[in-house]
Amino acid sequence: MKPNKPDRNVEPDRKLGPDRNVASAAPVAVNDLPGIAGKSGRFLHWNRRLAHWARWLHTYLSMLSFAILLFFAVTGLTLNHADWFTSGKQRTVRFHGNVDPSWLHASEAPKGVDVARIAAYLRGTHAIHAGLSDSQVDDEQCELSFKGPGYEADAVVDRDSGKYDLTVNRFGLISVLNDLHKGRDTGANWSVLIDAAAIFMTLVALTGLTLIFYLTKRRISGLVAIAAGILLCYIIYAVWVP
Repeated sequence: MKPNKPDRNVEPDRKLGPDRNVASAAPVAVNDLPGIAGKSGRFLHWNRRLAHWARWLHTYLSMLSFAILLFFAVTGLTLNHADWFTSGKQRTVRFHGNVDPSWLHASEAPKGVDVARIAAYLRGTHAIHAGLSDSQVDDEQCELSFKGPGYEADAVVDRDSGKYDLTVNRFGLISVLNDLHKGRDTGANWSVLIDAAAIFMTLVALTGLTLIFYLTKRRISGLVAIAAGILLCYIIYAVWVP
């Protein structure tokens, strides 16, 4: 007897066994898993946001601080080689005059000398454009010192007669720029500007460092260049700095 042939008109059974079901099932992506998908999505979102803000800050902070960065770069050179630029630039002018003797024997003032009134008179009379940095008073005379960027004025006032000798020294434009770089005798407002410039420089450097991690083709070479720069500075310090 011949075995019965399956009827071609009958639809074969579509039910699959466990092994066949696993083999034919579509692969499941990691992002399709609820927990992992949520973490991965949040990471990618904040990673893109970090790259965006790093690029934005790096670009606009560089533009905003361009002038002050250029200023400190150029004056770093003039400061390091001050003798190249300031030799023979000093100009000295001397003045003589008298102040009211009563200002030198004011009982209500400290040490009997009204230093503030004398300083105001000298500034107004001789166009001194620097603040009073120091004053010394003894029994015979009073000394006042005015200092500003690239500028100084020293006055000696006789307490008996009220006569004074004033010496004004101007050291030239490069000395002014160098003192601004150092923040010497520049006042509180310029000190704030120096602090702001330091913060800008730090942010520009850090955002630039952050961006290198998003440049896949240049990441390794960029980090190597950073390490080489740090190492070079250390070698120069260790070998050539006394």
